[in-house]
Order: sequence, then C-alpha cells, then structure tokens
Amino acid sequence: MASPRLETFCCPNRDAATELAVSFQPVLFGALSLASAAVSLMFAVLQVLPKRKGYRRLGQYPVPRPASSSRILFIISVCDILGCAGIIVRSSVWLGLPSIIEGISVANNTDVLPEAFCVGSAMWIQLFFSASFWWTFCYAVDVFLVVKTSAGISTIVLYHMITWGLAMLLCVEGVAMLYYPSISDCEQGLQHAIPHYITTYAPMLLVLIANPVFFSRTVSAVTSLLKGRQGIYTENERRLANEIKIRFFKIMLVFIVCWAPNIINECLLFYLEMQPDISDSSLRDIRNAALTTWFIMGILNPMQAFLNTLAFHGWTGLDVDLSPQRSRELAWDSGSTSVPNTTGQNPVVATTLLYQSHVQEVQKNKMGNGQQHSDAISVLSEGSESSTVEIHISSELPGDVDADGESLENSETLAGLIDTPPSPF
Repeated sequence: MASPRLETFCCPNRDAATELAVSFQPVLFGALSLASAAVSLMFAVLQVLPKRKGYRRLGQYPVPRPASSSRILFIISVCDILGCAGIIVRSSVWLGLPSIIEGISVANNTDVLPEAFCVGSAMWIQLFFSASFWWTFCYAVDVFLVVKTSAGISTIVLYHMITWGLAMLLCVEGVAMLYYPSISDCEQGLQHAIPHYITTYAPMLLVLIANPVFFSRTVSAVTSLLKGRQGIYTENERRLANEIKIRFFKIMLVFIVCWAPNIINECLLFYLEMQPDISDSSLRDIRNAALTTWFIMGILNPMQAFLNTLAFHGWTGLDVDLSPQRSRELAWDSGSTSVPNTTGQNPVVATTLLYQSHVQEVQKNKMGNGQQHSDAISVLSEGSESSTVEIHISSELPGDVDADGESLENSETLAGLIDTPPSPF
C-alpha cells in the first residue's frame, strides 16, 4: 500500500502511532498486501493487453493518432501497475527476509541495506501512485479543455512535465524533510513529519476536490455541444451524455473507495500521535479503528490498478492477442474507425462506419470550425458501442450530408470518453 507511515517506519526512532500500525500483525498485513497487489497487477496487465476480439479495425483507413485523453488513461494504468510492482517486491522481501525489518528497528545500525531497501521501496511506491494522482487530475482538466474549447489535441508533453516534475519534486522534498539529518537518526517532531504527509496527500486531495468539478462542467459542456446549432437533443444524444456521466462517476468511485481509507487512517493515527499515551484504555476504540483502516488500506490501495482499468474500459476479456501484426494494428481508434465487436462480424455496422469515414472526409474541408466539435467529442466517447452505432442514424442518406452534418459532428466527437481501447502495445 501507499502510506507515508511506511516511510516514517524506516526511521529507528519512529513515533508511537507509526509503531502501533506497522508492528501489528506484520506477517498477515504483508500477506494481504502481497495478494491484493499480485491480483490487481495480473488483471490490470490483462486488461490493457490487446485482444483478438473487441476493438477491431474496419476497412483500410489509417489509424488516427491517439487522443491525449486516451494516452493519459493508459499512463495512469502504467503508473498503477508500477506502484503495485513495488508493493509486491516490498511485501515479498518483508515476508521472506524478516531480518530486514529487524535491521530497520536497530538504531545506529552499520548495515545500510535494510534502511536503503525500506526507503527505496517506499519512495518507488509513493512516486508512481503520486504520479497516478497527478495524471488523474490532468485527465479531468484535459477532457474539460478539449470539450470546452473544441481543441482536438492537447499538449501531452506539457502534462508529462507537470505530472512527473511535481511527483518527483514533492517525493524528494518530503523524504528529505523526514529523514533530516540522516535516516539512522531522523529528527523527531511534527515540523519534519507534516511536510512529508502534505506532499503525499496533496495530489490525492486535489483529485478528490477538483476532479468532480471538472467532470461536472465537462458533462454540461458536452450537453450543450450535443444540442448543436439546431437546438435538438435526441434520445440518442441523451443516452450518450448519460454514458459519459457514468464513466466519470466510476472513475471517482474507484478513487474514493481506494484512497478514502488512507485519509481516515491518517486522521486517526495523527490524533493518537498527539496523545501523551496512546495505550490508554480510553483510546481503545480509536486504536481499533486505526488498525482496521490500516488493513483496509493494504487491500484497497493496490486494487486501484485493476479497478481503474474497469472504470476506463470495462471488462475487455481474456482473449489476448500478442501477435506482432496485431501490435502494429492495435487501434487507439476513434468511433469512425473502430467498433467493439462482441458478437462477431457485423457487415451493417461496418458499412455504416465506412460511410461515416467517407462523410467525415467530405465534410472536413467544408465545415471549418464545425469539425473541431467532432474532434472534441471523439475524445470523450472513443470506442463506445452505443455512440459509434447511434452516430449514423442521421447520416444514412447520402443526400442529407449537409443537413445532418451538425448531428454527425457532435455525436461523433464523443468517441474517447466512454471507452478507450485497452492499450498501445
């Protein structure tokens, strides 16, 4: 799991609240964390691997460049997977080599390996989960900007600079303050611990507070975009907007379920830390609640990797395709070039999609700014079966291309938010 208490545990002169949590049933806690992380990593990797059935290319049209939001979702999954890998390594070593934990607890120990492993593994886990938080925030900002401003492609390089820069800066700064003047003789006092906890929980709280606001405003912007110039909001468009709401809700639900126990646990341990004697009988319920949430954290934190892929893509199946040709052709496709295929070949859908691609090419030079709306919504509902098929209702007749252009643009723009393809392998 990811908790600043595990980095505090690397100090031999750790506080009593941290000692209470980390020393309570360490074997059981390590086993639960290891099992949760292993299951989550296995299914998360399975989710993002390309599949033989599912997102298939239609026709010979070139695969479009992946939207920035699609890339962000994949990067979030990679960060979660790497964080789980760190938990697996740390839990395995702690279970298999208990002398490592004993060496950490010895003050002025000449063997630096236990402390080095403790700090290194804790920083690895914090870095990648913190980066996952920042990328989740960037995803909310990106989908809002893409829909609100109708800017088809965002600056993914800028997101990389912000997320990795802030994640590494805050991680290093927090650890430096915590382990001053040295790991074997950490300075005690809240003035050193609090900055470390702030750097850990700041991006988490940012996602919990800011993302719902951006998601809510994005949904409002999508609704306006779907109505278009004609002021028509059909049942198909309403259903599409509702799917976007559900996807945002699932993303936030996974985040809250996985990380709310951390905030509750930290508040309880901080309260205990402020007491003169945490073993007092009057604090029994607080101690039990803190230990309960500690174990819940150990199970739910690693599960974010798998649960996030379910929120992003749904269940993608077990039929993995690792062939080189498939890897080259894997589609980060928009709704105009790909469609989920769960029932086998569907020539009607294929024909409709190819016709839609033709309509888009014809309109690309005629619509000007109107095409920007198409690009924007494709970031939001890429790969959605309902959005992909329903898009074509108003464009079945070639003679109505101009009349139905607005409906086609607005609906087709929703091809990246509801369900992006699993991975770019």
